[in-house]
Amino acid sequence: MKDYKELQVWQKAVSLVTEIYKTTHAFPADERFGLTSQIRRSVTSVPANIAEGWGRGSTKEYVQFLVIARGSLLELETHLIVSGNLGYLGQLQVTSAQKQIDEIGRMINSLIRSLRAQQRSGRFGILVSSPQPLAP
Repeated sequence: MKDYKELQVWQKAVSLVTEIYKTTHAFPADERFGLTSQIRRSVTSVPANIAEGWGRGSTKEYVQFLVIARGSLLELETHLIVSGNLGYLGQLQVTSAQKQIDEIGRMINSLIRSLRAQQRSGRFGILVSSPQPLAP
């Protein structure tokens, strides 16, 4: 693999960013610097950390950034639940987003497991052609 943009997990995270930005556009104006901002920051953090970790050049650092991406994903989920409780999102929107969050989370977890296995086996260092793409 030549580029992090080939990773399905990164592609799905970017798609989620696009969807969440469109969804939060309808939030009340007084939430612009509150919940809307928090949601947008957490959702953009996911693919950004996947990309930044890839660029760090070591498996250990990449795993660290993937763990941060996973944390941002859970932060996003929490903000969306609160948004649903406040009536800013419908239950269908929350459920749809949670399904995507769960899928991306599973993919991040798989990638972390794979990279840690590489570390244990001694196949770690500069990321040139790994990590491997994840199956859908």
